[in-house]
Amino acid sequence: MPAWVQTGVEEYTRRMPPEARIEIVELKPEDRVGKSIDAVLKSEAVRIEAAIPRQAERLVLDERGHRLTTRDLAQMLTAWMREGISPCFIIGSADGLHASVKQSALRQFSLSGCTLPHGLVRVMLAEQLYRAWSLTQNHPYHRD
Repeated sequence: MPAWVQTGVEEYTRRMPPEARIEIVELKPEDRVGKSIDAVLKSEAVRIEAAIPRQAERLVLDERGHRLTTRDLAQMLTAWMREGISPCFIIGSADGLHASVKQSALRQFSLSGCTLPHGLVRVMLAEQLYRAWSLTQNHPYHRD
């Protein structure tokens, strides 16, 4: 990832409290040389599956998913914290995600109707998680 992605993610993860810590698990994209997109996505799906903690609630980010608002995310964050659930947001590679990964998710969300580069999605998600947390704390960061 470019340095600006790392800087952006670090800025928002640093702001999160210990009880709502953000952990990034980055998987190296599959080598595409001589492989079909389906074969690449299948290989990535195996590695994604292996990286997801057993008890995590799987959530896929996809531009065709349900439009996620900050208030929606704040309500979900409150419920996850209350119930001790660890959400796992899955961001696809440049070619997206294999259908099996999407089907294994509890929900599919969209941060935008636009197709976004996965590095930008990572920064946007970290910011939205911080914003949602600040909303649950009546912190003035979020403004309607």
